[in-house]
Amino acid sequence: MNYTYSAFAIYLLAMLGIGYYFYRKTNTSSDYILGSRNLPPSVAALSSGASDLSGWALMGLPGALFASGLSAVWIVVFTLMGVYLNWKLVAPKLRVATEQLDNSQTIPEYLKNRFKADTKTLQLTASLVMLLFFTLYVAAGLSGGAVLFEKVFNINYHLALLIGGFVIVSYTFMGGYLAVCWTDFFQGIMMSLSLLITALCLFFIFNTPQMSHELSQVLSKLTLKNLEPSDGWLFGLISLSGWCIGYVGQPHVLVRFMSVRTLKDVAVSRKIAMIWSVVTMISAVVVGVLGTAYFGKGLSNPETVFIALAQAFYHPFVAGIIIAGILAAIMSTIDSQLLICSTTISEDLYKTYFRKNAKDKEVILVARIGLLIVALIGLALAFNKADRTLLSMVAFAWGGFGAAFGPVIIFSLFWQSMTCQAAIWGMVIGALISLTWEVLEGGIFDMFGVVPGFIGASMIIVLITLLSKYRVKHQQYN
Repeated sequence: MNYTYSAFAIYLLAMLGIGYYFYRKTNTSSDYILGSRNLPPSVAALSSGASDLSGWALMGLPGALFASGLSAVWIVVFTLMGVYLNWKLVAPKLRVATEQLDNSQTIPEYLKNRFKADTKTLQLTASLVMLLFFTLYVAAGLSGGAVLFEKVFNINYHLALLIGGFVIVSYTFMGGYLAVCWTDFFQGIMMSLSLLITALCLFFIFNTPQMSHELSQVLSKLTLKNLEPSDGWLFGLISLSGWCIGYVGQPHVLVRFMSVRTLKDVAVSRKIAMIWSVVTMISAVVVGVLGTAYFGKGLSNPETVFIALAQAFYHPFVAGIIIAGILAAIMSTIDSQLLICSTTISEDLYKTYFRKNAKDKEVILVARIGLLIVALIGLALAFNKADRTLLSMVAFAWGGFGAAFGPVIIFSLFWQSMTCQAAIWGMVIGALISLTWEVLEGGIFDMFGVVPGFIGASMIIVLITLLSKYRVKHQQYN
């Protein structure tokens, strides 16, 4: 156990070191918020992937495969589709648009500039929706990290929650966007390597006479029947498609597109992101499926299958590094979310409503105070240990973003006629439908909330825009 402690300590100190390094390099609000749009393609690609896949790819996904079988593989299929389409269609347009539209630093600021909004309602709506779902997302991530500490070190959940929260807040507080992206870059490497090495170890272990019987049983289940989603083919696939369409509405991914160094670098980033995502997610599938054969049904919590495999296979120090990779996945999402919340508070609320001419030092200070406030709220929400799985908690917040921002971002980039009112109501309706689907149960309400939310928001956007155009033409005619 001392070896595991040592590996964890080295990792956490390295993250704090990166935060301090970029603290010394952060001089302007643009540095703190968007890294002055100077992110190398490899860092943009891996940091976007690590911040999005997070702990659910290393704990939630293998756990779902362990508990539910191969039907969970559809999450991988639709997520990879979402990654590709987001980088291919959205990234280049958003990179250009945000720079051309008064050098927009945040998503709410981009929307305000895109629609030339003469009121602050649009920016306020986007900011409040973002803060709502990010706070819930942060709470889910902190809870997942605390469960990891609790499992590995056998310490109290609440103490684990405080330790994890302190480390994440510390380096994000100090270094801002550059610290977040560079820590996410290294965390992304740790995530993929830890999953890939464990998957390869499983193949070697099952290639022995003692384990060949268990392997043959697993392979015999690789049938079309076992791939059928739990809700049936039609309903299940429509619901699971939310993991694809919701991808475009994730602000912590979109800001990576905005900060890539050049437009040419976006294409390079896309290739790196796809390679990383495919390797990481296929490795997670192998870990989940073969972990079932290795442990049978002998795990009380399926989401700890990756942790249990690391502890079973490796020297305690190596296991500590592998498990630190899981922590890295969780931290890489929380830090991005905290940073976006802090910049939303400082740029979209404080500068817009209170101090329009605030200096850079003042904006950075407000951002850091906002970060602390959101972190404390997230800790408070996570303090009561949830009975829900990490995957379900992430899906709730992730789906809320996909429904609220996905249609607005797509239409704003590809439909020049879209109006400001359409954007406002699209966000509101998308968020409300997603929340409604989370609260209600049974029948159609078992569908992933991002799907009806995305459809409803899209319909509202089209309807309000067309009605606005008709009203303008009618007034001109009269």
